[in-house]
Amino acid sequence: MKRLSYRHTVAACYAGYMTQAIVNNLGSLLLLTFQRQFDVSLGKLALLVSLNFTVQLLVDLAAVKFADRIGYRAAAVSAHIFCTAGLLLMGTLPFVMPPYAGLVIAVVINAMGGGLLEVIVSPIVEALPTGNKSAAMALLHSFYCWGYVGVVLLSTLYFTTVGTADWRYLPMLWAALPFANIFFFAAVPMKSLSDEGAVKAFPLRVLFSKKVFVILFVMMIASGASEQAMSQWASLFAEAGLKVSKTAGDLLGPCAFAALMGLSRVFFGSRKTELELERILFGAAALCLASYFVTVFSPYPFLSLAGCAVSGLSVGIMWPGTFSLASRVFPSGGTAMFALLALSGDVGCAAGPGLAGAVMNRTTLKTGVLAAAVFPLLLAAGVLLLGFAAKSARRSGLDGAQ
Repeated sequence: MKRLSYRHTVAACYAGYMTQAIVNNLGSLLLLTFQRQFDVSLGKLALLVSLNFTVQLLVDLAAVKFADRIGYRAAAVSAHIFCTAGLLLMGTLPFVMPPYAGLVIAVVINAMGGGLLEVIVSPIVEALPTGNKSAAMALLHSFYCWGYVGVVLLSTLYFTTVGTADWRYLPMLWAALPFANIFFFAAVPMKSLSDEGAVKAFPLRVLFSKKVFVILFVMMIASGASEQAMSQWASLFAEAGLKVSKTAGDLLGPCAFAALMGLSRVFFGSRKTELELERILFGAAALCLASYFVTVFSPYPFLSLAGCAVSGLSVGIMWPGTFSLASRVFPSGGTAMFALLALSGDVGCAAGPGLAGAVMNRTTLKTGVLAAAVFPLLLAAGVLLLGFAAKSARRSGLDGAQ
């Protein structure tokens, strides 16, 4: 048998992010189905969405302490076991126990896997002996988008051929990818950011004592919220708010959103953007804000869907761009830094759709989407503050050598 190389490790990481896309977004395509079949309120649907990212957040927080101790391989394999189990349970538990409780259990187990993947996949790639880390990180995160596109396209094909009434078999089919990746991750070679010879990582208290890191932490919250507020509610918003068919709404809403998000990450990863990151992130925040306004205020449903799609173009750069900024400023931040940034991103991933859903439940769908526009504004403010703080931080020295 041919010996596996670091190229196979990267491929396993790509599949890992596709797995995360499945567990994060498959449920969002089924929200209206859950509402109709199980008589679940909009508020409870919003709770399901927020619960997913809240559990991921808690896993991120715990992983700050245990990820390096158990090793990257054990964490990656465990993550895929959780995702496989969660998807299988999503299709079974709602039919053998109170439906909403069954959905909650499945979401929690999926989220445990998704949270571990968010923490461990980025440092695995960061630790590999390859160049152009910003490009590698952006391309890695683009596979989350391609996984999302695949989820929408193949799930739409399933719905049009089999029907939404038999949705329960769909998550079981999607469980095949994380199941196969269990064995892939068990075999590929790995390195660690804490390997001998690496620069000593910052202690957590030192990271949080740096003003620049606090700003980056808040920017990650805004990035996650800007992305997921639109991503999680796009399917329901298109079908119930814009009154378009499920097929058209899913293809022109969340699918186009994910495709443009992926393309923006590929473009970002193909260019040497280290010196332009702040400017790119500010432009992304402005474009995101504009697309939110088009989605909400356009009198034409398909123009609103176009606004939803274009927001994917803007949010695609936010998460990997902020990661790259953090890696540039804190080159010896280590696994703990990545875990903390993943944690803050998941705070945003829970807060964005949570805020939108809470406002929707009290007012209208469009008002809920509009409320989430506060997050790209927050990101833009963070970029401006970072410009001032970074100058001061560079004068103090942040390279971890001290």
